Amino acid sequence: MLYRLGALAVLAVAVLAAGNQATLADAPADMLAGLTEGEVTLKSAGPLAFGPQGVLFIGDPQAALVYAVDTNDRTAPAGPDAKDKPSIDGIDGKIGGLLGVEGKEIEIKDLAVNPISGTTYFSVARGKGANAAAVIISATRGGKLSELSLKKIKSAKAEIAGATSANRQEAITHMAFLKDKVVVAGLSNEEWASKLRAIPYPFDKTAKGTNVQIYHGAHGKFETKAPVRVFATYKINGEDNILAAYTCTPLVKFPVSELKEGVKIKGTTVAELGNGNRPLSMIVYQKDGKDYVLMANSSRGMMKIALDGLSDIKGITNPISGTAGLKYETIKGLSGVMKLDAFDKDNALILVREGGKPVGKKKDLEGGKLIVKTIALP
Repeated sequence: MLYRLGALAVLAVAVLAAGNQATLADAPADMLAGLTEGEVTLKSAGPLAFGPQGVLFIGDPQAALVYAVDTNDRTAPAGPDAKDKPSIDGIDGKIGGLLGVEGKEIEIKDLAVNPISGTTYFSVARGKGANAAAVIISATRGGKLSELSLKKIKSAKAEIAGATSANRQEAITHMAFLKDKVVVAGLSNEEWASKLRAIPYPFDKTAKGTNVQIYHGAHGKFETKAPVRVFATYKINGEDNILAAYTCTPLVKFPVSELKEGVKIKGTTVAELGNGNRPLSMIVYQKDGKDYVLMANSSRGMMKIALDGLSDIKGITNPISGTAGLKYETIKGLSGVMKLDAFDKDNALILVREGGKPVGKKKDLEGGKLIVKTIALP
């Protein structure tokens, strides 16, 4: 039964990873092996990512830990429910009601869709500041909310050694499961602070990670201290790569084969998407036989970036004013998107603040209404 469920999970994720995207064909046959039952106590709410067989990876930046937990969510929808797509108005208020606080006391840090069931999981901070409690909330295709209990759950954990102590929330900025490893981006205490860690799964050791350097065209220099904000996996000429987005907004590729323990590597900057901007979330998808990145960001609406010619780009190594490299278009009518994930091969699920206003240097949106819904991939 475990093998069958694992195969279904791999198939489901492979459907989402259509085209050249990296698939999970080399995932462990049994993702649940090595998980032991007990309590998971989160110090902070951080990034989320799904692997096969309903295994959810939870980043805890304050504790500098990555957990693998068994959601026991391995049933594909059937009948009329199979066509449902989540639509939740005022989700912050509804999560607050579930947790016994006002909606303004809720902050959604990340979301991830289980490709088997279509259930969406949210990483939620209940309260404000460093003392906010971390909880995981799920929403079914029909929009029913519930808390994932972590008191008695099968799990395993990996330590993020040498994580930054200056800004602990940036110890883990983004994660993804790829074949037989969890790729984790974040900052360390080292001179080359920016790290990509390819942690083997099942977890069996602490990963030192790879120190990464990029050329930032808008700043006109090489940088090693800026964290990867978000990334996606993508195959280029049959080789797995990380497409990583940074603040202000270089898009950089790193071959996964170069993510070796304790080494320093230089990424290839394939696009400058304009300064004064912060990437918030991104996916790679295929439409009409072509591959694209869909990126939510703080200043330029929703970007659709065509990946044609990516393998031929030699890299940006000179100062840039404006944009260069891969081109993007802004998708009209999609402003205020804060997070997104692939829902299926034709649709994305988004967390969007409608009617919000940008506040502060980071241009975070406040006010308005927080909504979860699906959109057709553009």
